[in-house]
Amino acid sequence: MALPLFSNLQTQLLLVLLFIILLHAPTTNSQAPDSHYYTTCETAENYTASSIYKTNLDLLLSSLYSAASVSGFSNDTIGKIPDQVYGLSLCRGDLSLYECQKCLKTAMQDVVVDCPRGKNAQIWRHYCSLRYANENFLGLDEGYYVYQGSGTNATDPELFNDRLGNLIGSLTTKAAYSSLLMFAAGSANYTSFYPIYGLVQCTRDLSNGGCNRCLSSLRSEIPKCCGGHDGAKLYGRNCIIRYELHPFYNDTAVNELSSPPPPPTPSPHAATPPPPTPPPSKNDSIVNPARTNGTTKTILIIVIAVVAVFSLILATLLFICFRRRKAVRTIARNGRDNQQDIVTSEAQLFDLDTLKAATNGFSDANKLGEGGFGPVYKGILLGGQEIAVKRLSWTSRQGLVELRNEVVLVAKLQHRNLVRLLGFCLEEKEKLLVYEYLPHKSLDTILFDSCRRGKLDWGSRYKIIEGIGRGLLYLHKDSCLKIVHRDLKASNILLDGDMNPKISDFGLAKLVNVDETQWNTSRIAGTYGYMAPEYALHGIFSTKSDVFSYGVIVLEILTGQRNNSYQESGQLVDLLRYVWQHWIEGKAFEIIDKSLDTHCQSEGVLRCIHISLLCVQEEPSERPTMSSVILMLSSSSISLPTPKPPSSLLRGGIISESNILETETSIDFPRTERSIGGAR
Repeated sequence: MALPLFSNLQTQLLLVLLFIILLHAPTTNSQAPDSHYYTTCETAENYTASSIYKTNLDLLLSSLYSAASVSGFSNDTIGKIPDQVYGLSLCRGDLSLYECQKCLKTAMQDVVVDCPRGKNAQIWRHYCSLRYANENFLGLDEGYYVYQGSGTNATDPELFNDRLGNLIGSLTTKAAYSSLLMFAAGSANYTSFYPIYGLVQCTRDLSNGGCNRCLSSLRSEIPKCCGGHDGAKLYGRNCIIRYELHPFYNDTAVNELSSPPPPPTPSPHAATPPPPTPPPSKNDSIVNPARTNGTTKTILIIVIAVVAVFSLILATLLFICFRRRKAVRTIARNGRDNQQDIVTSEAQLFDLDTLKAATNGFSDANKLGEGGFGPVYKGILLGGQEIAVKRLSWTSRQGLVELRNEVVLVAKLQHRNLVRLLGFCLEEKEKLLVYEYLPHKSLDTILFDSCRRGKLDWGSRYKIIEGIGRGLLYLHKDSCLKIVHRDLKASNILLDGDMNPKISDFGLAKLVNVDETQWNTSRIAGTYGYMAPEYALHGIFSTKSDVFSYGVIVLEILTGQRNNSYQESGQLVDLLRYVWQHWIEGKAFEIIDKSLDTHCQSEGVLRCIHISLLCVQEEPSERPTMSSVILMLSSSSISLPTPKPPSSLLRGGIISESNILETETSIDFPRTERSIGGAR
C-alpha cells in the first residue's frame, strides 16, 4: 500500500529542522565541565551541504540523539548506497539521561564544527562519544585509540601497575560478560591511603567476546602510553578505560546498576488488622420487659445484622486494598526492571508516529495475522523497507515480561534460521515489536491450507525441516547463550521469499545455565499438542522439550495435518500414535501428504519419519540432541536407533473436539526460577 509520501516528507524535514535548531541552542552545564577531548575527521571522502548524504546524516544524528537519550546507547543506519550513513552514540553508564542528552547535544555541535564535510568522523568527550561513517563499522572491534595521561607519576610504579592491572582486568570481565550496559566501575587498594578508581565501557554493538578483546587490547596499551602515570583516559573506537586516584564516577549510579532491586516495602496497613467491632454494652444487651414486643426484636435483629455486614465489608475492603497495593508495587517494580532491560538492549527504538505511518495507522488492510501477543501488521518505512509490527493487544495476558524476552534476547541472537528483530516501541501505553518482513508468513498458513500446500514440494519441506533443526541447534548449543524456546510450533515458524524457515516468538523462551540439563517452572505456558509430557504435566523443561516439539512439527510437515486434528474415519485422531501404528505395521507411506510426490525421495521421507519418532519418545533421555538430529539428517550412512512408542497426553488414541486445548495456561513464576535478563 502506498504511503502519503508528501506529508511524511514534510514531517521528516520538520524534524530535521527542529533538530538543527536544538544543536545550535545554547547549552547550560549543571555538572562538572565535560571538556571537549578529541575529534578525528577523515576528509578523503567529503559531502556537500545539499547532498543526499547530508540529509541522511542529519536524520541519523536525530535518531541517535533521541534513542540514546532513552537508553544511553544507539546505533542506526540511514539511506541507501552510495549515500548510506552508519552511526552510533554512547553515554557513560553512570550518567543520568538528562546529562546524557546534554553531552550528546554538545558532541553533535562540536563534530559538525570540527568535521564540516567529512563523511567519516568520531568525537570523544569525557561523558559520551559519537561516530558516523559511510561504511559499516558496527560490531567491528577496531584497534584505533587516543589517550591522555594525568602528568603525575605514581610513587611506587611497580605496585601501582600491578594493582591497576588487576582492577582493570576484573572490570573488563564484568563489563564484557555480566553487564547489560557493557559498563563497569570500581576501586582497588593502591596503598592504605590511596585507592585506585577505574571505569571501563564498550559500545553495545560489540559481542561479549568483542567487548573483552577491545578492553584487553586497550589495557595492553597502558604501559606504552601512560606507564607510571597515576591517572589516564584511553578512548578506543569501541571502548574506553579511565583510572584515577580520586573518585570521578557516580558511585550511587554504579551501585544501582550492580545491585538487584530491593524487595517491596510492606504496606503499613499489612500489620494492622481492621479494628474489631466493640462488644455491646450491658445496656444494649438488656431488653426492657415493657418493650419486648415484636417490633423491638425486629429492630434489634436488623441492627445486629447491619453491623455484622458492615464489619465484614470493611474487613474485606481493607484486605483487598492491601493486596492491590502490594500487587501494584510488585508490578511497578517488575515493570521498571523490564523497561530498564528493554531500553538498555541492543535493539533500535522506534517512535510511535513512524510505525503508525508505516502501517497506515494499524489498519485492518495491513493486518497479517494475530497470535497470543496480539495482531501483526505489515508496514513500509519511509526508505521503502518492509517490516512486520507486532502489537500487544489490550486483552493479551502477555506483557512486559514477554516483550522483554523478545527485545533483550532476540537482539543478541544472529542466525539465518531465526527471525531478525529490528527494534521496538514503548510509547503512549503501546508495546510494539518490529521485525523483518517475511513474505510467506508462517508455516501453518501454507502447510494446513489444502489449496496452498501443493507449493511445498519435497525439496522445500526438507529444507524447512533441516532449517528449523539448525536454528534450534544454534539456540541450544552454538550461540553465546543457551536458550530453551518452550513454544515451538508451526505458527511460530516464518518463511522468507526462498522458503527458508525462521524461528520466531521468543516471548516464552528461557535463558538457562549451560552446565544444567533440566529446569522446573510453575508457569506452564505454551500450546498443548506440541508440549513435551514432562513439561505439560510437571513443569519440567529442557532442550529435550524443544526436541519433542520439533518432532511434532516434522510429522506435521510430512503429513500436512495438524497434530491434534488428524482425520480418520470421521474421528479426530492423535497424530503421533497414528503415525506410530502405521510405522510398526510397515505402512508409513500411507500417512504422507497426498500432494507430495515421494517416489524419488522415499528413503529420505522414511528417514525423516524415523527421526521424528525418535524425537517424540516418552523419556527425555531417549530423545536425541539437536546435534544428533542434524547429523542424522545430513548423513544417510549413519544407522538410526529403533524408536520406542511416542508419548501422548491424549491417552487411548481417539479424542473429541472438546478435549483439544490450544490455549496457554500461565501461573506466576516461582522465586527460584531464572528468567531472561536475570529477573526474579
